[in-house]
Amino acid sequence: MVHFLHNKVKNLFIIFTVFTAVLLALMGLVSCKFKIVDKYEVTREMMGTYITVIVYADEDTADEAIEAAFKRFGEIESIASIYDENSEASRLNNEGIIESPSRELRELIELSVYYYNVSGGSFDITISPVLELWKEGLWMETEEVQAKRVEETLKYVGSDKIVIEDTKIYFKTRGMSIDLGGIAKGYAVDEALKVLTGLGIDNALVNAGGDIGTIGIKPDGTGWLIELDNPFDDDEEDPGTIEPLPSFIIKEMAVATSGNYYRYYDPEKSVHHITDPFTGYSANGCISVTIIASNCTEADVLATSVFVKGPTRGLKLIEEIDGVEGLIIDNAGESTASTGLSKYMK
Repeated sequence: MVHFLHNKVKNLFIIFTVFTAVLLALMGLVSCKFKIVDKYEVTREMMGTYITVIVYADEDTADEAIEAAFKRFGEIESIASIYDENSEASRLNNEGIIESPSRELRELIELSVYYYNVSGGSFDITISPVLELWKEGLWMETEEVQAKRVEETLKYVGSDKIVIEDTKIYFKTRGMSIDLGGIAKGYAVDEALKVLTGLGIDNALVNAGGDIGTIGIKPDGTGWLIELDNPFDDDEEDPGTIEPLPSFIIKEMAVATSGNYYRYYDPEKSVHHITDPFTGYSANGCISVTIIASNCTEADVLATSVFVKGPTRGLKLIEEIDGVEGLIIDNAGESTASTGLSKYMK
């Protein structure tokens, strides 16, 4: 009898132990497979603008991923900024040559030269010497002085004068310099998205001052809503005549906008920062250009390229490139959309 009870207790203990092990395993599985996914959003000032990273994940994953994304932005800034005297871009500008450039600088310059050719020269990172003229106060001079100084400086402009070799990058003409402001933020957004993807993020949006890239869609199954700012909303003196701008829904796409209403060199706001590489003067055919493309680098570059070309030639460029759509607002406030833009409209 005692032996029978002993076996029964032993069997019950074994059953209890197995049940407990299975329960703990299930609890571990649940905690692993069903972590709480929520929206996490962080904004920081970097690269001369405000950068926002939005991810949908559990808290630990989100914290790690967001920090890694901002770290990547910092790395790109330290390479591409011409305001950091220790950056590779600054060293190239100061010395006219850089030995053993980083992968990132090489890619930025190779892409810039590629889009220089695609755009027929409307996108040109070697416009930097002309930009410096206007920054230093050329706008205060007479038209005759302006014309003379611009003409003298345009000889330093032209991305076809950049030489890219296996171990070095250099300028053909002494006195040339580059400004990567028209491509660096879009490139950095794409790099940050790669980091997020590598850390297991399936749904995210990164916004670097209006250069926006996305991964996946929102967890509720909807795409990312992109709303455009009206250039005249904050102008009390001139409310403008632009009709309400469309909103877009994008999935796994990027959006970038170039406009002449944020950065000016002069108090009268007649000389803005988007300069035509052919004339050396501000491009004034458009008020803003918004581009939708498969990656943020392309969207960023083409927004500038189309702005420089103006409404007619700019629209032609958009229509020539597969997978790219755009909205152009000309200097009269009239909007023109590319033929396939409607598929993104809300």
